Amino acid sequence: MASTPRFSLRARFGVALLAGLPGVAALVWYVYRTTPPTAVPPGLSRPLLALLTAVNPLLLLVVACLIGAYAAPRVGLRSHLLDRAGGDARALGWVRGEAGLAVAVGVVGSLLVIALDVALAPLVARDLPRSAIGAGQPTVVDVLAYAPVRFLYGGVTEELLLRFGLMSALALGGWVLAGRRGDAPGPRVMWAAIGVSAVLFGVGHLPALAQAVGLTPALVARTVLLNAVAGVAFGWLYWRRSLEAAMVAHAAFHVPLVALSLVQVLS
Repeated sequence: MASTPRFSLRARFGVALLAGLPGVAALVWYVYRTTPPTAVPPGLSRPLLALLTAVNPLLLLVVACLIGAYAAPRVGLRSHLLDRAGGDARALGWVRGEAGLAVAVGVVGSLLVIALDVALAPLVARDLPRSAIGAGQPTVVDVLAYAPVRFLYGGVTEELLLRFGLMSALALGGWVLAGRRGDAPGPRVMWAAIGVSAVLFGVGHLPALAQAVGLTPALVARTVLLNAVAGVAFGWLYWRRSLEAAMVAHAAFHVPLVALSLVQVLS
């Protein structure tokens, strides 16, 4: 059943936005740390360049949190953090109860994506000599420095963008188009919202890849597929459990990737 907002749209928006800001800060810090002085455009300092990289993610986060704060409670999509901010003392207990499943989904999903990446590697060998997972020759410090971006921006901020904002909006839009049958969107509407948001999650990773290599149809298909697999898992958790379950799963998804990167560096 679609839930009734327990406190104002402004309050829900503010709480969600605050939850996503550490991820944006982690991204700014990483850009500042890894940008060599020679790569700073004339007229800019390295701190200013790092801050400018936060403009687009921050604007997207603001829009996503505003949309999610409006749409999510209307289609029955839960956030325990927002419930707790609205006065539900039981919310944190629900998070603990969902953590085991969320971690399992995240780790298993990561291992599946790694296996698919290996299986698809021959198809993109000419375009991407080494898999994007673990590509290049980073140091241990590089891997650990990027970890906060993976866990905070990937695990929290991206879930606010893709699930809380986009998927909630798609679910509400699909439900309206379906005539608002029932008290909440049915499985067809929800699976459509999950699928579209998962594909767009994959598409959203293409600009970063394009900065490293030239995009080809095979690379585009591979990148979208690998990330969409993870996106479907996170979307299902958001639908059937909560936004926080999706966040925990997304963060856990990166644990095997960080471990694999460290193994590659140390081998």
